[in-house]
Amino acid sequence: MITEVSRGLRPIDTASRKKKPATPMHITGDAVLHDAQNFSLVLGGPLYQLLRRAHLSGNAVSVVRQRVVVIALLGWLPLLILSAVQGHLWGRSVAMPFLLDLEVHIRFLIVVPLLVIAELVVHKRLRPIAKAFLERNLIREDDFPRFDKAITSAFRLRNSVIAEVLLVLIVYGVGVSVVWHQFTALAADSWYAPAALTGSKLSLAGYWYTYASLPIFQFLLIRWYFRILIWARFLWHVSRLRLALIPTHPDRVGGLGFLSNAVYAFSVLVVAHGAMISSQIANRIFFLQAKLPEFEAEIAVVTIFLLCLIFGPLLVFVPQLAQTKRTGLREYGTLAETYVRDFDTKWLRGARRKDEELIGTADIQSLADLANSFEVVRSMRLVLVTKDSILQLGVALFLPLLPLALTVMPLKELLSRLIGIVF
Repeated sequence: MITEVSRGLRPIDTASRKKKPATPMHITGDAVLHDAQNFSLVLGGPLYQLLRRAHLSGNAVSVVRQRVVVIALLGWLPLLILSAVQGHLWGRSVAMPFLLDLEVHIRFLIVVPLLVIAELVVHKRLRPIAKAFLERNLIREDDFPRFDKAITSAFRLRNSVIAEVLLVLIVYGVGVSVVWHQFTALAADSWYAPAALTGSKLSLAGYWYTYASLPIFQFLLIRWYFRILIWARFLWHVSRLRLALIPTHPDRVGGLGFLSNAVYAFSVLVVAHGAMISSQIANRIFFLQAKLPEFEAEIAVVTIFLLCLIFGPLLVFVPQLAQTKRTGLREYGTLAETYVRDFDTKWLRGARRKDEELIGTADIQSLADLANSFEVVRSMRLVLVTKDSILQLGVALFLPLLPLALTVMPLKELLSRLIGIVF
């Protein structure tokens, strides 16, 4: 929590018998810094506390390996054992035996570990963000209370028991009952439902998959969406403050350039989504004889969804950046007008001293510096999204999809085309 230091109050006029209102509480940057240094989207919530008690998490998210093993095996190992017991592990008892189900293996042995590892990456990359607003003097002193309130509000939402209970209800009420049964489950005889869920009875492995494994996976996934919602909400609250943006800042975004790099914190999460959609497509190609081009729309939708999810929160600063640019163009335009007019009068209209030489004067350098400053303002960007960040996150998304290209053309032909493109 932050501490408050009250300023002295003026003496009370006893004749009027009316107390004058106290001056507003003053909160120093050092006081706000305490909460800013502890900013994290990860270190909180009922599940986090449960993992700490089980010695599977720490204050620095330090026990990632143990959590990856425990959570992944909790979702995958019982399925292996139960499928073996019922004879659906291998062979032709069903069209899709357990060991050939790429989706379930990638989901629990790759995607789930990535969702857990992403916590460590996001924690380390986003933790300095709140502190950076203070270190760069972007928060005005009179806005310290509101900035601290934005941080503590994010903490409360992150730690909310009600929020995580609602996530569990969404998982069982929508994620399993609707999304998986109607849209995700493979329409073929499989180890979890020999008659493809068409009124059939789930196998033993199918019951564990439906009511234990899938909920674990879906909860970890939508909890990430919830965390990004907290991140977006925090940025929105900060964008409502009167930020001390500088139009001539060399990052071309008024001093908010550090937020552009924050999106890389979600790169592991993007890879997890790429692996997830790749596994779903792979099952449909191998067991339903589908073709990769048939899934162009699904891939496009996932791409647009992730772009909005990762970059959308940064757009809340567009109004302030636009206002800063307009103000900067006006103010530096006025300054430039004054300087160039004086320069013109002095050096071209004969107002300079006779003993003053043009060569070696600082006026030329000052004129160039002023032109450079004005160019920085003129080229100031209104969005914090960069081409490099879009490209890198795009590669992270499509990299897991590359193996599917082998279903369209042989490896030799694919390599030859890649070599031809590169060289």
